[in-house]
Amino acid sequence: MRAIRIFGRSIRDAFKSVLRNFSLSIASIMCTTITLILVSVAVVCAANIENATKSIEDELSIVVYLNSSVTEEEIENIRADIESQENVADITFKSKTEWKEEMSAYDDTFETVLNYLDENPLMDSFILKVNDVEHLSETSEYIKSITGVDTVKYGEGMVEDIVSAFDVVEKIVVVVVIALIFVTAFLISNTIKLTIFSRRNAIEIMRLVGASNISIKLPFIFEGFIIGLIGAIIPICVTIYGYVILYDVLNGHVFSNMIVLIKPFNFVLFVSLALVILGAIVGMIGSMRAVGKYLKI
Repeated sequence: MRAIRIFGRSIRDAFKSVLRNFSLSIASIMCTTITLILVSVAVVCAANIENATKSIEDELSIVVYLNSSVTEEEIENIRADIESQENVADITFKSKTEWKEEMSAYDDTFETVLNYLDENPLMDSFILKVNDVEHLSETSEYIKSITGVDTVKYGEGMVEDIVSAFDVVEKIVVVVVIALIFVTAFLISNTIKLTIFSRRNAIEIMRLVGASNISIKLPFIFEGFIIGLIGAIIPICVTIYGYVILYDVLNGHVFSNMIVLIKPFNFVLFVSLALVILGAIVGMIGSMRAVGKYLKI
């Protein structure tokens, strides 16, 4: 019962303190708001970069063109050899007849040219999906060495550059997010220190009358919790409405259909929840650090 009373009194005192020290509380809330908006932008960017990278990797295919002289038995042997590779996730055979039909349906010019020729000049092929694009080059080189394979195409050079660039940008954004979290904790801690410094005499009196450290700390911890929650309100609104509007304006993709944005729901809800948790935890940690120095013996 005593613990419940201390807990309830601490929450009450925390709310009173926020209102009593309104100007300093506003400073802490604004500090939290600004940094959480930056964190939200960084998180949204990081998530969409990761999504774009994954989309490119999922869409990536290796096309293996076979010699025109291969027999059906040799085609099956080539398939078995390719399937034996660990990095090959899926393999589909497409005959030169299927290629002809597809190209003819795609463009009338192709249809005219292909129908004019006496023989189909296209090649039978296998279309592959891989498990790991980092080993794409090694897989391609092995397939080239298989007897009966004419050429292997996967957009070599360009694909590796695009994936590598996305990986670098994603790592930079992750570092920025982590740095912003530490900056948020530091700024909130120092802003709350001003509030606690103005009440240092009250803290000393509480210690002199025998109040325990935990009963002194709790109101300040809850105060940081409240400031963190309030500071997260504007970033949440900016995240939800800002991202939905951005998604609609860009029609769900950036620059080209290759870079697809994550659909707003439930993505913005997860980001908003993360902002609430981050704001509350960082606010509590900032308060704990700030009040700790005044409780040292």
